[in-house]
Amino acid sequence: MTQKDPWVRILLLGWLVVACAKPAQAIPAFARKYQFSCSTCHAPFPRLKPYGEEFAARGFRLEDPAQEPTRATYDVGDPWLELPRELGLAVRLDGFVSLVDSKGRPTSSDVEWPWAFKLLSGGPITRNISYYVYGILEKGESVKLEDTWVQFNSLFHLPIDLTVGQFQVSDPLFKRELRLERNDYAMLSLQVGHVPTNLTYDRGLVLTWRAPGEVEVLAQVVNGNGIEPAEERFDDNRFKALSLRLVRSFGPVRLGLFGYQGRAGEDNGPQDRVRYLGPDLVVDLGQNWQLSACYLRRTDDDPFLVGRRGPSFTTKGGFLELHYFPHGQDGRWVVTLLANRVTSDVPGVKVNNASLTVNYLRARNFRIQGELLYDSVHDQNVLTLGVVTAF
Repeated sequence: MTQKDPWVRILLLGWLVVACAKPAQAIPAFARKYQFSCSTCHAPFPRLKPYGEEFAARGFRLEDPAQEPTRATYDVGDPWLELPRELGLAVRLDGFVSLVDSKGRPTSSDVEWPWAFKLLSGGPITRNISYYVYGILEKGESVKLEDTWVQFNSLFHLPIDLTVGQFQVSDPLFKRELRLERNDYAMLSLQVGHVPTNLTYDRGLVLTWRAPGEVEVLAQVVNGNGIEPAEERFDDNRFKALSLRLVRSFGPVRLGLFGYQGRAGEDNGPQDRVRYLGPDLVVDLGQNWQLSACYLRRTDDDPFLVGRRGPSFTTKGGFLELHYFPHGQDGRWVVTLLANRVTSDVPGVKVNNASLTVNYLRARNFRIQGELLYDSVHDQNVLTLGVVTAF
C-alpha cells in the first residue's frame, strides 16, 4: 500500500457515486402541489431565484390568489377551514466521501453517508398564515428540529409580516441552508469563548416591513442562547437579543446593513454583551455570474464568563462568494468560489480558508457535488465528492 492509496480510494468511491446516480422520479412538495419544475424557484436547488424568495415570503403562495389550484384543498362547506388534500412533505438527503490531507498527519478518507437526512413540511394554513418545519438527522446524531415557525402575512392589511418560532438569525443576510458549498459562511456560525451566541439557530420572532422604494426593514427579537433543549425554560436568563437589518435594491445590486446586540450569562453572575455590525452585498452580473460579500465586526465584553472588566474583545471578518453558471442559472453546471477570513483578539478564534466547488445537476432534484478546500489555519486540504437530492 502506498501513500497515494487514499487518493485512489476516494476517486473510486466518487466514481461509484456518479455512476450510480439516476434521475429522481419524485419532486418536492411545492413543485408537486403546483405542478411546476424545481427550476421555477431554484437555480440550482436549494439556492433560490428571486421568484422563489418572493414565493416563500408570501407564505408559499402564488402572487395571484386566483391561480391557486382548487384541487389542493377540500371544500368542506366551512369558510373558516382550508383543509389541504395532501400534507406538504419532502425529503432531502446528503451524502459524501472525503479525503483529508493534513500537514504532519497521515492522509485519511471517510465515507460520510448519510451526512444529513431532512424531513420537511410547509405550506399555507389560511389565506394569511403559513408554516414551515423540518427535522434533521445529521452526522449520525438523533433527529432534532431546526427551522420551525409560523408566519403571518400582511398584518392588519399592512405590508408587514410576522414570523414566530425557531430560525437562523442570519437568514435575512444569507441563508446558510441554501448554500451550494459544504464549506460554511464562517463568520455567521462562529462561536467566541464560552457563550453560545452566534448568528445561527435561535428562538424568537421577526417583523418584516416592505417599505416603499425597494427598501426592506427586518427586526428580530430572540432568546440569544441557541436551540438547546429546555430544562424549565428555553431561555436560560432574562435577557433578549435584538437585531435590525436594512436592505435596499438598486437594480441588480442588493446592499444591506445588519446590527445585533444581546447578552449571555447568568442573571446574577458574569455576563457577556455581544454586538455585531456590518454590511453585506449581492451583485447579479448577468445570467452567468453572481458575487456576494459580507463583513461583520463582533465585540464581546466577557466571552469566557469570568467576570472580566476592561476593553471589549473584537472579532472581525466575513466571506466572499462567487458563483459562475456556464450555461445560465437554469443550466446543469455551477462553479463556486468561497473564501472565509476571520481574525480575533480571542485566542484560538481564527479562520482562513478557500474552497472551489463544482455542482452538476443529474436531474433537477439530484445534484452531484465536488469540492476542494484549503484551510491555512490547520494547514490541510480536504477533497469531498457527494450527492444532494430532494424529493
